[in-house]
Amino acid sequence: MPRLARRITSTSAKDFGMFARAHGRGGDLIHLELGRPVEDTPAHIKEATIAALRAGHVHYSDLQGLPALRSALARRLAERDGLDYGPDEIIVTNGLTQGAFAAAMALLEEGDEAILIGPHYPQHVGKVELAGARVVLAATDAAAGFRLRPELIAAHVTDRTRAVFLVNPCNPTGRVYGRDELEGLARLAVARDLVVISDEVYADIVYDGARHVAIAGLPGMRSRTIGLHAFTKAYAMDGWRLGYIAADRAFTGALLKVTTNEVTHVNTFIQHGALAAVTGPAAVLEGLVDGDRRRRDLVVARLNQMPGVRCPAPEGAIYAFPDIRATGLSARDAALRILEETGVVVEAGSFYGPAGEGHLRICFGAEPEHRLAEAMDRLQAFFNRL
Repeated sequence: MPRLARRITSTSAKDFGMFARAHGRGGDLIHLELGRPVEDTPAHIKEATIAALRAGHVHYSDLQGLPALRSALARRLAERDGLDYGPDEIIVTNGLTQGAFAAAMALLEEGDEAILIGPHYPQHVGKVELAGARVVLAATDAAAGFRLRPELIAAHVTDRTRAVFLVNPCNPTGRVYGRDELEGLARLAVARDLVVISDEVYADIVYDGARHVAIAGLPGMRSRTIGLHAFTKAYAMDGWRLGYIAADRAFTGALLKVTTNEVTHVNTFIQHGALAAVTGPAAVLEGLVDGDRRRRDLVVARLNQMPGVRCPAPEGAIYAFPDIRATGLSARDAALRILEETGVVVEAGSFYGPAGEGHLRICFGAEPEHRLAEAMDRLQAFFNRL
């Protein structure tokens, strides 16, 4: 058999956890394990895309993304986060996934280390490994509410550490890191010459007065942050595979070298849909987030009525991360038993690293409210039986 490259054979397979094991299983499954939005993409976004097709926008376009879209995204970052990127510092990507891969390939090489903050988003692991670098996990503490403490990260920094992956708002915990937490990480990054690869896919999905703070806007961080964004969650555009990078122009050439060799550029006509999303009525986005808030409130209230379960209300994103340690079950055993005994598919918190043990990840954004209510009834019966 032909020899495969070591970057393939030594890389962890991409895993969607419980979803893969549940796929095709009989019965009335309620899928709360995969972070996909239940809502349809708003009509004005679809119509703009259809209009672009009909207008003949079906050919090659700008390698970095349509200029009008990049200008609109730069304005959006200025309005929401106070960031001052120019259109030449925006790269439109095939989802946040491509942006993260480009960042890893542009920054990391054999022998480097990249820190992931636990509980971590597992899909960033493979990108670090494909770049030839090593993943180092820096765990936050459940007892402290998964607070981002720079000393916990600093303990893992070595002479080989090149980057820290930040997910804010956090998947899976739902934490929205405060300015003081991010300032601590920023000071560490400046002191140890680190780059922060900041996954901000949930930046628009925050609740109860929480405010997303972009780490790139903190002192010393503009030149050492690669911001990753997407239309996936906030605009219910997961299947569109559409995102963007915002980074200082010192990074842009290297990032483009990766993205253009991968795909040349993102599909031309769907970028017109993205432009409609970011320039369209604010009420559309607000309505989508309001729906997530209602689903969050339903799920969190019900989980906190279940014996052995404690669930703080997430401040952002579309996941509840209930603590089930009082039941005596491991996260994996609980997820498997819930699947087999109730037909509700949830994810084991241990899938997100050792810091997630004793928790489950439940995507309240993935099903309509009546299905969430049914799932909570089934979970209630399950935990009552324990």
